[in-house]
Amino acid sequence: MVIRRVLAPRIDFGALRRELSLPEGFPAAAQKEADEAAAAPPRPPVDRTDVPFVTVDPATSRDLDQAMHLARRPGGGYRVRYAIADVAAHVDPGGALEAETWRRGQTIYLPDGHVPLHPLTLSEGAASLLPDDDRAAVVWTIDLDADGGTVAVELERALVRSRAKLDYTGVQAAADAGRLPEPIALLPEIGDRLTARGLHRGAINLPLPEQDVEPDGDGWRLVLRGPVPMEEHNAQISLLTGMAAADIMLAGRIGLLRTMPAPKPEAVQRLRAAAAPLGVHWPDDAGPGEVIAGLDAAQPRAAAFIDQAAELMRGAAYTAFDGTVPEQPEHGGVAAAYAHVTAPLRRLADRYATEVCLALHAGRPVPDWVRAALPRLPEVMATTDRTASAASRGAVELAEAVLLAHRVGETFDAAVLDVDAPPNGRSRPRPPGGTVALDAPPVRARCLGELPLGERVRVRLVTADPAARTVLFELA
Repeated sequence: MVIRRVLAPRIDFGALRRELSLPEGFPAAAQKEADEAAAAPPRPPVDRTDVPFVTVDPATSRDLDQAMHLARRPGGGYRVRYAIADVAAHVDPGGALEAETWRRGQTIYLPDGHVPLHPLTLSEGAASLLPDDDRAAVVWTIDLDADGGTVAVELERALVRSRAKLDYTGVQAAADAGRLPEPIALLPEIGDRLTARGLHRGAINLPLPEQDVEPDGDGWRLVLRGPVPMEEHNAQISLLTGMAAADIMLAGRIGLLRTMPAPKPEAVQRLRAAAAPLGVHWPDDAGPGEVIAGLDAAQPRAAAFIDQAAELMRGAAYTAFDGTVPEQPEHGGVAAAYAHVTAPLRRLADRYATEVCLALHAGRPVPDWVRAALPRLPEVMATTDRTASAASRGAVELAEAVLLAHRVGETFDAAVLDVDAPPNGRSRPRPPGGTVALDAPPVRARCLGELPLGERVRVRLVTADPAARTVLFELA
């Protein structure tokens, strides 16, 4: 659901690309390997083209990693089939293309075009699960009981054919009208069960609206949108698969997990202390995730509480292991062991984690080229995660500064999302302030002054500098 959008003028993102040293094209050898792989696509021996898979992605996406088909099981429960693009079948170990994907780590998204992990002949062509074409995939078949608990997992390389490319907005409209396509008609039902199981075990989801910059004719739109329910249901299928993958790797004592420490008790206590002043009811027997799930993020006090809850989600990392299971294998936000395996077109780690799962599930040794890669992946993914975050954040900050550059001195309505912690005696003192979210345009920025957390205020724009990508307000 789009909450707010405002037109911004022409913006040049070239300086941001140069600042982040983003590559402009693929080396000739890597491109050649990709083109050759696209011209002779793999044909897995198992044929699942009779299963009517569909994809659900943003409307403009063409790098389609996942396709799904959902059905009821005879006797009760559900069968989730999740087809993931078989990228490893297109990329030769030790080749120029593999080396280039290690340099990139993941796809970087910018408003004026993305920097793909793989050449477009693969990522938006022969390896993408585009509709009406046969594609090599890794198919996860996960059987669930009536409450959404996993009872069986199967994994295989197979040929699949997507029947339709669906998008979140259209799928949500179809769900609201009670006309979801048959392959995903059960998605709300299964999604609700998986969400409930997650909240019961202590999972935490932060439903913060996302800022984005989109093309609009000769200019750009600065957009603030919250996730639609069907997007959350879709994410639950990916989480389900990632947890199944983690279980396989932990049982086999080798793999690559996405880990994060559980929220520290003192952080939970600080959040609980912030609940009452912000008008948030926190029952004694409820966990943070259950409290957050009942809030409306569009309300200023709820948004401030959710912003405070982000402090619970610190320390995410990739953890490789071989022979010895990590002391802390879980992801605190998922409240379970979890691995990235569902986006190999866009994320390097998924390719190798998937190969570990395929080998272990089949009772085969993990290939040497995969085993050798595992200990090197955490550093590569951490580095490129920082680049991806800097690209996303920098694009929004630039758009905000351009949008407001001619409005310095004006006042705006805003909600206070965060307030600086008081100085602890060890840090350098700075003027009091915090973070505010404007009603319009949809800007989130630093504001100086004694700010009341979770309240509505009037703020004055002090600085909007596109060159420095900075915006600053003060309490009016």
